Amino acid sequence: MSVDDNSPISARAAKQLFAELKSSPALVLAVSGGPDSVALMWLAARWRRSLSRGPQLTVVTVDHGLRPEAAREAREVKQLATELGLTHRTLRWRGAKPKRGLPAAAREARYRLLAQAARKAGASHVLTAHTRDDQAETLLMRLVRGSGLAGLSAMARRTERDGIVLARPLLDVPKSQLVATLKRAKIGFADDPTNRDTAFTRPRLRALLPRLAMEGGDARTLARLAVRLSRANAAVEVLVDGAERFLQLRARGDAPQAGSRSYEASAFAALPEEVRLRLLLRAVNALGHEGPAELGKVETLMAALDQAMLDHEVAARPPAVATGRAILKQTLAGALISLTGGRIHITPAPARRSKGT
Repeated sequence: MSVDDNSPISARAAKQLFAELKSSPALVLAVSGGPDSVALMWLAARWRRSLSRGPQLTVVTVDHGLRPEAAREAREVKQLATELGLTHRTLRWRGAKPKRGLPAAAREARYRLLAQAARKAGASHVLTAHTRDDQAETLLMRLVRGSGLAGLSAMARRTERDGIVLARPLLDVPKSQLVATLKRAKIGFADDPTNRDTAFTRPRLRALLPRLAMEGGDARTLARLAVRLSRANAAVEVLVDGAERFLQLRARGDAPQAGSRSYEASAFAALPEEVRLRLLLRAVNALGHEGPAELGKVETLMAALDQAMLDHEVAARPPAVATGRAILKQTLAGALISLTGGRIHITPAPARRSKGT
């Protein structure tokens, strides 16, 4: 990208943005009508025209049904997509909308609809227009919520969701460059007022960025921090992989039954705290049936395990080991975690009884 954050993106730079997607059979472009996604569509169309052979591009606009202007904006996206020679589809989020957690619910619906559109189009990837500015805002949001290292890594360039790869080719690009690109091309775009609605967290944090920039914490610096944290997170994940193999070797004749995990308590306790925490998180998420576990609750679970192991060691109660009586038994996110006979066991928890039974 250009050092000048206000310069339009050149055709050469655009080719670099999409180069790794050249061999994909088809791509879905998520375009809402705002400057970022319209720039994504225009840049992708220009890139595709430069290839003798390349992926089929399909533009998808999701109308969440939350603003009366959304239908008109979807039509404007369709008109521009048609002018660019691209196929366009508008998908609508139907049904009741939650009164609380609306942004998260809308985001979940958006990705679900985009994944469905990708499968229908035979696309391997969905491209979104997240920018460097979005990355900085995401880091701030997760920071104020007390996220762990994985959360503070913010958005990855590529992630998988529902069997479809989500790609963010503009993640290193500042929003100002995208706006400059559209202005040079004389292409209009929509202005979503919810992006300035301080009833939501992201716009409130966005308003703080100019002040943070005065102290050196601009979007470029925050995005660089997210990259560095992502590297550190990847390194810890390698350590967790090694710890899992180590615990499996220690199990020997005590290998867990299918559909469960079991760790030698003393070997588990000797591992670094972050590694132990992630091992528990992996096991609970793999075997539980109530959705991903909250990090804070896993931390509470690990503290209870540590205390139970410490109490048992201090009390030195051999009968508990000999009889196999559980020293600790808790459920979390649909998983059952117990400390029995010197081992930590994680299994699916019994289904909760419905009320009235």
